[in-house]
Amino acid sequence: MARKKRKVPGINGASSADIAFMLLLFFLLTTSMDTDQGLPRRLPRPPETNKMEEQQVNKRNILTVMVSSDNRIMCASEEVSLAQLRERAKEFIENPNNSETLPEKEAIDIPFFGTQMVTANHIISLQCDRGTRYQTYIDVQNELAAAYNDLRDVISRRQFDKPFKGLDDEDQRQAVMKYYPQKISEAEPQRYGDKKK
Repeated sequence: MARKKRKVPGINGASSADIAFMLLLFFLLTTSMDTDQGLPRRLPRPPETNKMEEQQVNKRNILTVMVSSDNRIMCASEEVSLAQLRERAKEFIENPNNSETLPEKEAIDIPFFGTQMVTANHIISLQCDRGTRYQTYIDVQNELAAAYNDLRDVISRRQFDKPFKGLDDEDQRQAVMKYYPQKISEAEPQRYGDKKK
């Protein structure tokens, strides 16, 4: 007797779309996505008048920080490491010995502190090359912000026996920020090595 050849049953493809959807959903839920990095910054208020007045700034009140395309950091025309930048910025902002090469101090009345001699007109000018790595830019920004935070911490502990971040009273926070106002100016990135502009 001859055997009948059995037909191989076909695979039911009705649930393939469901399986593919479930796999896609699984990988979407379990995969971690890269998050964008950024810096929290509050933009200054727009000027009240339509005319932008050019202000003269004394050269001693400006600390120029430049970051080159090969990620080297220049602070006041000297090459510094990232670790040195914070200390250089703190010395510039505070001017502890009232040096004539650092920002000039002026007497300002600050709540909780009374009249204090502070460097209210100092400016840190940050200039980056277009080829600067984004991570280097973030690191430099963090060190400059950390310089302000360190100084604010010291004065807050001295006056209120609390770190600056631990101050609950908004008036106390504003007073500390008036003592050390954060003034970081950023120039538009350029190619400093190029002759053509």
